[in-house]
Amino acid sequence: MRRAPAPAKLNLALVVGPVRPDGKHEVTTVLQRLDLGDRVSLTPRDGLRVEGFGGDTLVHDALGRLAREAGVEPRWHVRIEKRIPIAAGLGGGSSDAAAALRLANETLPRPLPPDRLRSVAAGLGSDVPFFLAPGAQLGEDDGTALSPLELPQDFWVALLLPAGTAKASTATVYDEFDRRDGASGYEERRAQLLAELAAVRRPRDLARLPPNDLASSPAAEELRAAGAFRADVTGAGPAVYGLFHHRRDAEAARRRLAHLGRTWLTVPAWYG
Repeated sequence: MRRAPAPAKLNLALVVGPVRPDGKHEVTTVLQRLDLGDRVSLTPRDGLRVEGFGGDTLVHDALGRLAREAGVEPRWHVRIEKRIPIAAGLGGGSSDAAAALRLANETLPRPLPPDRLRSVAAGLGSDVPFFLAPGAQLGEDDGTALSPLELPQDFWVALLLPAGTAKASTATVYDEFDRRDGASGYEERRAQLLAELAAVRRPRDLARLPPNDLASSPAAEELRAAGAFRADVTGAGPAVYGLFHHRRDAEAARRRLAHLGRTWLTVPAWYG
């Protein structure tokens, strides 16, 4: 049996542009891995089976694609131990898929090289390739063109999943974005993001990154009122994060906002 962590992620910034010829949206996003995650176990066996999360389709699809790319039969049993909240904008499904791809690839007689494994990951969704790469990353094009970032990592993260919020499908969130002409001014917002990103030296510099284009939440203002130097929705939501310089302040904010929904306290992570 092989095991790997499957960490959550934050979009520390998410600027969204027009629809591309392939039907996806142009995006520029800052991706940060967190020390909060699922656990994926994989055992080579006859057939393909995924256990532990009844709603999974992505891991099953990932391993089927890997088998086709490698020219082998899909002979893996996977178990997922979920800790990342589902459909919250934290990338749990994508992270599970990436972890399963890495583990299964290691069992192949001729493992796929990194570029081919990334190609398989990119076909599954824009976040999956990120979880194959270490460190913070800048995602461009449809989000799968990745460049490493040197971002400060010495801060604490309070996460809030507001009670009573149900995430619309990602397609629905993007449809609403298109209906309000959200892509207007994309190049200017992208230029602002890149300029501010280049100037980041200390954690508090992250506060200058532009806000999430796809989603907003009044809970972000609650986190700022509780002392966060940056607070926003991650991905398409509905999870909201607040960044804090000190653990005591992040923990105090987590307790203060606990009546609004489920909360977590975590920190940035480099890999896995």
